[in-house]
Amino acid sequence: MAFTLLVTGGARSGKSSYAEARTLALGQPAHYIATSEIWDDEMAERIAAHQARRGPEWVTRAEPLDLVTALRETDDAPRLIDCLTLWLTNLMLGDHDWEAAAKRLLAVLPELTAPVVFVTNEVGLGIVPDNRLARAFRDNAGHLNQWVAAAADEVVFTVAGLPMKVK
Repeated sequence: MAFTLLVTGGARSGKSSYAEARTLALGQPAHYIATSEIWDDEMAERIAAHQARRGPEWVTRAEPLDLVTALRETDDAPRLIDCLTLWLTNLMLGDHDWEAAAKRLLAVLPELTAPVVFVTNEVGLGIVPDNRLARAFRDNAGHLNQWVAAAADEVVFTVAGLPMKVK
């Protein structure tokens, strides 16, 4: 089984920058598997900023739903999945069975040979959301993060740009 790292933290905690550096330290070139979809102009700007920060040592692949195929097809170099919470959003908003997709993702990890770094958001530290969908998302993200953390070799929590090893 390949080395697996989960990097979590709040919004703008430095988790993506940290995960990018850790992934490149595992080997270059590396695959950047982006789960975000462009929903509006602001999201397009965010994606462009992320892409501009990355150099030629990255091979970028957009994959909003099928992470299992993306991982299998990129098992020749380290991979960074950024991020699991956007992947969960895509699954939930598309009325996909997110739990089945998560189980398939966890099942493929022992088959892989190249390292995998996951980025995810820690969404359970704030107030209880005021609507059903937001509460379901928070709860589902919490479960997904726990499952991936249990499977990971290492878990890092970032806060204010500082990484803290949790596992």
